[in-house]
Amino acid sequence: MIQRSIQPVLLALASTYPVVTITGPRQAGKTTLAKQCFPTYTYCNLEHPQIRLLAQQDPVSFFKQYPAPLIIDEIQHVPDLLSYIQTEVDERQINGLYILTGSQQLHLNAAVSQSLAGRTAMLTLLPLSIEELTAYYKQSLQRDTCLYTGFLPRIYDQQQAPGVAYRNYLQTYIERDVRQLLHLKDLHSFEKFLYLLAGRIGQIINLASLANDTGVSATTISNWLSVLEASYVIFRLHPYFNNLGKRYIKSPKLYFVETGLAAHLLGLEEERMIARDPLLGGLFENMMVIEALKFRYNQGKSSNLYFYRDSKGMEIDLLIKLGAALFPIEIKSSMTWQPDFSKNLHSFNKLIQSPQTGCVVYGGSLDFRAEDGIMVKGFEKLPPYLASLSN
Repeated sequence: MIQRSIQPVLLALASTYPVVTITGPRQAGKTTLAKQCFPTYTYCNLEHPQIRLLAQQDPVSFFKQYPAPLIIDEIQHVPDLLSYIQTEVDERQINGLYILTGSQQLHLNAAVSQSLAGRTAMLTLLPLSIEELTAYYKQSLQRDTCLYTGFLPRIYDQQQAPGVAYRNYLQTYIERDVRQLLHLKDLHSFEKFLYLLAGRIGQIINLASLANDTGVSATTISNWLSVLEASYVIFRLHPYFNNLGKRYIKSPKLYFVETGLAAHLLGLEEERMIARDPLLGGLFENMMVIEALKFRYNQGKSSNLYFYRDSKGMEIDLLIKLGAALFPIEIKSSMTWQPDFSKNLHSFNKLIQSPQTGCVVYGGSLDFRAEDGIMVKGFEKLPPYLASLSN
């Protein structure tokens, strides 16, 4: 079983909070993580119709049948249970009583914040990281293999074919979450919208363009994006512009939480197709942005990730806010280093009047300091490098 980097954080929080709530996309490994960390806990899954019905109709009997300490999967299906959990943790004053999981942010976060404010710690678990995979397999990974295969734990545990796995993942998501959250009447338009999004990874979100290409209103597009973000299908990277002048881009950029799903939506049916695809750069940037996000979440921290682009087109792919400091990262899919990869870093450092800082992450494997003084990191080395910055 692949060891998850977030495990020590989860155990530490369970020792200091009565409830820990783990959110994240479907099939990210939330249940496996909870059971691995708390093997003696009672377990129930609210996806099961009979268990969900019992929880809805007779909560008192539900908690007698499933006593604490308890892991409750997919708590968003019966949010009324949170009030009963609040009462019990207030009475018992014991930490680690409940581990809750959920795969939808839209209603869950509001319900948890209302009922369990001050009583629960929140964690977000995303699919496997490059760091977790390299530690498990004890060998280097290949850029195109990562982009094509993606990072869903089940693909690795069950040795599933990525194309089949993501087709089923997509179908299950649409049938389960989208119908529940959006009450869609026209699934065809929504599916078309998903394929269009895959073609826009790493780009500024343009609601009017998406609405025109999909054939629905910009308001509908905005609602669909919110649901995709709430169910951890996409991640919106927001621009950073504090004190960096007035001519900046205000709209976020779009990424898929699971790069393998994006590759599937782009019709990349074999690994050998990755290197030839015109969207290779966007896919690679997508993967590295989400790797940085996984690193932050696995430490129990908020995102603190941004990008920068001014009206003249000067862009930094990824900014990490570390206290008052900004750490810029340029992302290049090429496996071969080119000196001009770091030019935007120098421009940005002049803008923020900072000494030489930042790094370039590229598709190769070597780590070195370039002639201009900029650090260059192979794509597998981003997480440990981020760890060194945090220390």
